[in-house]
Amino acid sequence: MSSGQAVAAALKARGHVVYESDIGPDDLAVLDRIHVDVVFPVLHGTFGEDGQLQAILEERGLRYVGSNAASSRLAMDKWLSKQAVEGAGVFTAEGVLLEAGKGAGTNEIERAIGRVGIPCVAKPNCQGSSIGVVIGRTKLEAWEGIERSLEDYGDCLVEKFIAGRELTVGILGDKTLPILEIKPAEGFYDYQAKYVSDNTEYSFETGLSPELTKQIQDQARRAFEALGCRDLGRVDFILDGQGRSYFLEVNTLPGFTSHSLVPKAAARIGVSFEEMCEEIVRMSLARPI
Repeated sequence: MSSGQAVAAALKARGHVVYESDIGPDDLAVLDRIHVDVVFPVLHGTFGEDGQLQAILEERGLRYVGSNAASSRLAMDKWLSKQAVEGAGVFTAEGVLLEAGKGAGTNEIERAIGRVGIPCVAKPNCQGSSIGVVIGRTKLEAWEGIERSLEDYGDCLVEKFIAGRELTVGILGDKTLPILEIKPAEGFYDYQAKYVSDNTEYSFETGLSPELTKQIQDQARRAFEALGCRDLGRVDFILDGQGRSYFLEVNTLPGFTSHSLVPKAAARIGVSFEEMCEEIVRMSLARPI
C-alpha cells in the first residue's frame, strides 16, 4: 500500500490523472469502472507479481507496466528461474526442489540436505519478500525449516548456503543501475529488514573493482533478459569470499517505499523518483498492447 501511494503521488506530481485502487482476485471491479491508458501494478508476491494479474490485464486488452504474465510466472518460480539463468551462464547455488504435492517425505528431505549440505537455505518456491525463508545452520534447523515451508507454502527450494555479501542490481529499461550493497543489522535481508527495520544499511561504496562491478552488472542484465523481463526489476546476488557472485532472484515488481532499492539506485544516476515512475509508464506506452 505504501508503494502504491508513493507511485500515485509521483505520477500526479508529473501532471497525470491517477486512479488508486486496491485490487485482488475476488475484486476486479475497478477494471470495469474506469478507462485508463496504463495500469501500474504495485502488488508484491502472489497474484500481483506471479503473473495472475498480468494474465487478467492481457485478457482484457489493457496496457500495463512491468513484465508480462509469462515472465512474471517464471521469475516468481525460484526453481524454474534458477534453471533459466544458469542457461544464460549465471552462477546459482546448488539446489534441490521438494514438491509438496508429490509426497516430499523423510527420504526426500534427507537426500536434499545431504546433497546441498549444512548450512542450507529453505525457501518457499513461489513467494516474495523473503517470506518463509529459513537458514538451517544445523540439520535440525534445516529439517524443521523445510517441513514448515512445505506445510505452509507448498513446494520448497533447498539450496546450499553461500556466506557472503548481499548485493542488488536495479534494472530500469535499458539502464543497468549501480550495485547496492545491503547490510542488515543482524541475520539476512528478510521481510523485517526490507520493510520494517530502520537499522538496515545500504551502500553504493562497495569497494569492488571496476572489472567485478561490470561482471555483476552484466550477470544481472543476462538474468533479467533470460527470464524475458521488461521495464524494471531488481536482481539479487550473494558475493562469496572468492569474488564469485551467485544469483538469488529477479524481483519483477520491486518496492517503491522509503526503504526500496531501485529508487535509491535510480537517484544515484540522477533519475528522481517522479522521473523514474513516469519513465516506466512511457516504456509501456511505447509498445503495442
